[in-house]
Amino acid sequence: MRLENKVIIVTGSSKGIGKEVAILLAKNGAKIIVNHSSSEKEARNTVESIKINGGTALAVKADVSKKEEVRHLFDETLKAFGRIDVLVNNAGIMFSKLLKDNTQEDFTKLFDVNVRGVFNTMQEADSKLADNGIIINFSSSTAKLMFPTYALYSASKAAVEQMTRVFAKEIGRGISVNAIAPGATATDLFLNGKSQETIDKISAMNAFNRLAEPIDIARVVLFLASDDSKWISGQVIGANGAMV
Repeated sequence: MRLENKVIIVTGSSKGIGKEVAILLAKNGAKIIVNHSSSEKEARNTVESIKINGGTALAVKADVSKKEEVRHLFDETLKAFGRIDVLVNNAGIMFSKLLKDNTQEDFTKLFDVNVRGVFNTMQEADSKLADNGIIINFSSSTAKLMFPTYALYSASKAAVEQMTRVFAKEIGRGISVNAIAPGATATDLFLNGKSQETIDKISAMNAFNRLAEPIDIARVVLFLASDDSKWISGQVIGANGAMV
């Protein structure tokens, strides 16, 4: 029970990697806030999965791109559990187009969720996260891979990495701030719209010749959320099977 009695917000945890993270952290003793912006049914299912295994969880709806909703997310967590020990910024969106084909709306949507969302939660965490707390932001290995069609998405994740490094030196109070950068992972977000040929090609780019499973990423988050990781701060941890 590496996280016993820790209260953890996991944004975007109704499905995909976020769901796996929430379930694994709960199995290790954490009390979990399952955040979602519109997936109420899936969020309830995640909460039930945690409770069936004897864990504690609460679903809270909040769009991380909206500051007032992020404030509500933090305040509801404090109301329910009295403290917040760990923030996992998993919420994000992804789509890929050639740079020339992206619209102004595409740019705004990606950066509002992927960058403004992390900005909003870290601002709130500055005063509401407990002393000696932990912040884990989600980046992506695409920030280093230079994949065609991923210019905007990888740029949004590069912004998250830089905010992570700077905020780690600003926040103080014994709080560590890191980012995890997964490689290609077998989630609906990644798989949708890709041919088997494309999936096989990407799988062959890492040392294990397969896509990551969500649990592979969740296990790294578990370490970063535990006190075992406290001397690591301001870092971006690649979780990509030597893809990059």
